[in-house]
Amino acid sequence: MSEELNKATEGLSLDAPAAVNADTTILSDKEFTVKHPLNSEWTLWYTKPPSDPKESWADLLKPVINFSSVEEFWGIFNSIPQASDLPLKADYHLFRNGIRPEWEDSANAEGGKWSFQFKNKKDTNINELWLRTLLSVIGETIEDDENEVNGAVLNVRKFAFRVALWTKSTDKTKLLNIGMKFRKVLKLPDTEQIEFVGHKDSENKNSKPLMSI
Repeated sequence: MSEELNKATEGLSLDAPAAVNADTTILSDKEFTVKHPLNSEWTLWYTKPPSDPKESWADLLKPVINFSSVEEFWGIFNSIPQASDLPLKADYHLFRNGIRPEWEDSANAEGGKWSFQFKNKKDTNINELWLRTLLSVIGETIEDDENEVNGAVLNVRKFAFRVALWTKSTDKTKLLNIGMKFRKVLKLPDTEQIEFVGHKDSENKNSKPLMSI
């Protein structure tokens, strides 16, 4: 984990949830009470930019913290770097607890991802769009009680911000509705399209998206 993220998450513990009051101040353990539990528990992951060619993906990818309530989410969100402050080649991943943000994880292996690249970084409010994505995922408003979405990913690259939703299957009947909602979450105009690619097809550069809307 980068020094920047270490500083930002200082005081947050995987074992001791944090909460916030109206002024977004982190409360003590004694003051903390879960008032608004989420339907699922989630884990925030961070991929730091590589600094050594010998570093593997496992070296770069680290879990930051788990949470299972609205209060915990806001405590964490207000205590870590904003999306726009992440360094190049860094990633945020928010996944259901127990699922690693990797294609090889059994929960992801048969699925894929809806994704969109914001190439005009200067005029893209990535902080707002990433927050909208996070809220739609943890609030499970992005799907219709299907438990289909495994997580969300933000990639910060030199020429684009990429936001993606990872799913557990490639079932078109479920994916279409999720994709339509994802378009609204990202506030995309009619002139732009998002694409769905299965994880098994991602390594094949000549493969075509399963769906585009």
